[in-house]
Amino acid sequence: MEEKSKEEYKGVWVLGEVRDGEIHAVSYELLAWGRELADKLKVDLTVLVLGHHIRDKARELIYGGADRVMVVDHSALTYFTVDPFAAILTALIHEEKPEVFIASATTMGRTLMPVLAVKVTAGLTADCTELDIDMQERLLIQTRPAVGGNIMATIKTPDFKPQMATVRPKSKRPLEQDKNRQGEMIVKEFDDKFYPSRVKRLDFIREETIGVPIQDAETIVAFGKGLKDGKNLALINELATLLHGSVGASRSAIDAGWISYSHQVGLSGKTVSPRLYMACGISGAVQHLAGMSSAETIVAINSDPDAEIFSVADYGIVGDLFEILPVLIEKIKHEQKGA
Repeated sequence: MEEKSKEEYKGVWVLGEVRDGEIHAVSYELLAWGRELADKLKVDLTVLVLGHHIRDKARELIYGGADRVMVVDHSALTYFTVDPFAAILTALIHEEKPEVFIASATTMGRTLMPVLAVKVTAGLTADCTELDIDMQERLLIQTRPAVGGNIMATIKTPDFKPQMATVRPKSKRPLEQDKNRQGEMIVKEFDDKFYPSRVKRLDFIREETIGVPIQDAETIVAFGKGLKDGKNLALINELATLLHGSVGASRSAIDAGWISYSHQVGLSGKTVSPRLYMACGISGAVQHLAGMSSAETIVAINSDPDAEIFSVADYGIVGDLFEILPVLIEKIKHEQKGA
């Protein structure tokens, strides 16, 4: 690619997500990422939203930090399938030429962005935990865990535009909504040839879990190998239910087969940022801490006073979780009954 053609690329894009006909929360997290980058580069921040019956709802993204909201609204986009999404975004990139394009490392982002990178001949750094701008070279600095989370790699993609990355959900809090913020709404129309897909959606079966998915939860009760046996999971489930929360787990608990992978918190699982994170019998490996340390309030229960989990905890209880949790559960039941 000629240097001159690279200079034509300008602006920061983020990919909004629509689930069940609503703008999903990760869209607002991405706006927080994109706003920082756009301000440093002194360019506009554009959010792209593909879906059906979402034009009016997409306007809310301006209040969340967008300068422009670009909407493609069509019945074929009601549910995500990679073919039409990739075809439309490829056309938009060739037309508009953004210099940075980021998405969330959700199922949609992890599926779509690699396909898109191939179609537009661009680099892609997946699962980033930090993004910044090298102002001397005007390049995106992309930081992500590598070698099983034991090191952090810093990556640049100087040769091709746009510079593309996915970022971990819940790794940044959305900006405060500003109802006075002004922005531009752009509705794009595409020919019918853009919408066919090789994939046919048959059904969607939701996983049976306690509470909402952990990446969306405001309260998480998590457990590790200190639980000793999967048969003891009822104690964790009861506490999570009483707190209207979800259940999380460390990698060791997942590897033991006590609960499914969708509950795993950490670098090889999900990054979470709830208001309350209760760590029960979790020692605090660095990979686990990287996935939950941004929680607003962290409560740790562990029998080892030197456990690393206490280094990030706001409140720590040194003791046997099998003695502490039953007392805590009874106390919560009593308080709720009194209320």
